[in-house]
Amino acid sequence: MTQKLNWILLLLCIGITASCGGDKQAENEAPAEPQPKAIYTGKFSNDSTFIVVSKKDLTLTVYAPVSGDTLPVAQFKVCLSKNKGQKQGDGDMKTPESEPGKPFKIIQIQDASTWCHDFGDGRGDILAYGAWFLRLETPFKGIGIHGSTNNRESVPGRASEGCIRLLDEDIITLKEKYARLEMPVIIKQEGQGLLPFESAK
Repeated sequence: MTQKLNWILLLLCIGITASCGGDKQAENEAPAEPQPKAIYTGKFSNDSTFIVVSKKDLTLTVYAPVSGDTLPVAQFKVCLSKNKGQKQGDGDMKTPESEPGKPFKIIQIQDASTWCHDFGDGRGDILAYGAWFLRLETPFKGIGIHGSTNNRESVPGRASEGCIRLLDEDIITLKEKYARLEMPVIIKQEGQGLLPFESAK
């Protein structure tokens, strides 16, 4: 009986130690990443909306000030540049990143429904931009937000020459419901997480 009791005590001690070890491990785990806010579906003014592009999440989110808060009102998957990192010059296949406090802005909204491009992949000069090209003011020429005609499968992903590519139906929605001239566009750095106003409280 004593031997049986000793075995039970030993098993209990092992269980307690394992349990304590597990709790200790949990304490040492990295804190959970902040979670993004849910998309807001109520009323808002489009006069102060702005865009945030996340290279980490491959998303374009439209934000609007609502009752003293900044809330996401729309989000789209995107295709960004083939190469990662900050754009340094024309032809480096990188998407430019805006400096903190200095967003880019939309300077032209152009009908791109007939625009063609040769990607050098053997398909020749093909329709490539969707219905609209939202040209951005950046230190580099030719950077904009546009559709994915003949490249739909690339969204979401990393395959563009530097522009921000949306699905064709999404560039139409973005242009018709949200985009405007002078609209600020923040393009975050590679791997950058949520900005303070993007996190759910």
